[in-house]
Amino acid sequence: MNVPQLENSDHKHPPAQVLLSDAFGYWFKLGLISFGGPAGQISMMHQELVVRRRWISEHRYLHALNFCMLLPGPEATQLAIYISWLMHGVRGAVVAGVLFFMPAFVLLSLLADLYLSYGTMPAVQGIFYGIKPAVVAMVLFAAWRIAARSITNKLLFAIAILAFAGIFFFKIGFPWIVLSAGISGAIGGKLMPDKFKAQANHAAGSKTYGPALIDDDTPPPLYAKFSWWKLTLTTMIFIAIWLTAMLILRDHAEDGNLYDMGIFFSKAAFLTIGGAYAVLPYVYQGAVEHFNWLSASQMMDGLALGETTPGPLIMIVTWVGFLGGVARHSFDYPLVAGLAGAAVATFFTFLPSFFFILVAGPIVESTRGELKYTAPLTAITAAVVGVIINLAVFFAWHTFWPKASVALPFAGPFNAIPLIIAVLSFIALWKYKVDVMKLIGVCAIVGLGCSLIV
Repeated sequence: MNVPQLENSDHKHPPAQVLLSDAFGYWFKLGLISFGGPAGQISMMHQELVVRRRWISEHRYLHALNFCMLLPGPEATQLAIYISWLMHGVRGAVVAGVLFFMPAFVLLSLLADLYLSYGTMPAVQGIFYGIKPAVVAMVLFAAWRIAARSITNKLLFAIAILAFAGIFFFKIGFPWIVLSAGISGAIGGKLMPDKFKAQANHAAGSKTYGPALIDDDTPPPLYAKFSWWKLTLTTMIFIAIWLTAMLILRDHAEDGNLYDMGIFFSKAAFLTIGGAYAVLPYVYQGAVEHFNWLSASQMMDGLALGETTPGPLIMIVTWVGFLGGVARHSFDYPLVAGLAGAAVATFFTFLPSFFFILVAGPIVESTRGELKYTAPLTAITAAVVGVIINLAVFFAWHTFWPKASVALPFAGPFNAIPLIIAVLSFIALWKYKVDVMKLIGVCAIVGLGCSLIV
């Protein structure tokens, strides 16, 4: 009889070796149940991989997490890729990474198709009438959470204010704000190191749950050992993959829309520093204002649906890609165009995540020490707070004054009910720690009720 691997510090032997075929089942399950955002996903993996299954030790898990927290991109996805890479090499990395976001890709593509088909129905509009102010509260709360852990002094607060002013008043592009903040952090880290200290959010703990497959003193496998030749070869392979995909899009997309998506989401992938909410302003600027792939209202609806589906929140790019593919399609069938756009957006957003792990993973394994040079990241994270607040202001404007325009910013009637919903939603998130899915569900019901009464 098999004894279940429960939390128990009396285990004297590591668990049996795990085949990739056996690990496949866990990664598939994780992709289906990975609700709760990155914090929930990281906690879920810790409980299952460190405590219960003992595939990796506490120290090695947190060491990998520290690395992934510094990378652009979804940290929970990258953590899954990293652990699976340590266990089963490149094949393991691909399996874990793809299974982590694939259920969300399928579900969001389906929801986007249904949304375009039935989104104009009064009942559906009523549901989103209640959800939109909840999205305003969620974005504002995300800024609050990031600020609480990252803005620790007046200098970082000033960087956040300047970032808000730059994007709100002067319409400076998000990449330039990130670049300016990074340069400021690099300089400030040398001149005033105390002001730009990285926060020790995930210091390695001392808990042990018994010997693990990848234990504290387990040497990295041969494929995880660093060499300049391997780094160069891996980099060239990823560049070749990216170029091949871009050439295919250039030669086979008549209107160039999918090619534009490939370029745009490649850039977005390298700007996802500080979580998905950090890159949303950039996605908004490009997808809504520049390419007109979707409207601001549709962007908010997609964000709400992204919060209620499994997988990383950055999966909103699937929604953007689907709606953008339909809006600018040159295919005979809108559904095919939508799926093509969703696939392109998702592929180019996640390709760099695999690149970061497979290229830098051997370096991290060879050092196994504290990661340095975090001052630029500290400054960027502070700037991201200001940028996210700008996004919350913009969403609020479209929600409370739905008929307003840039020329007439406060035209049309002011909607008081969405304001009340937004305020109550923020209080629920901030003070009572209400689950996001439950909050969206309640707000959807309230919105539907309002549409039936009015």
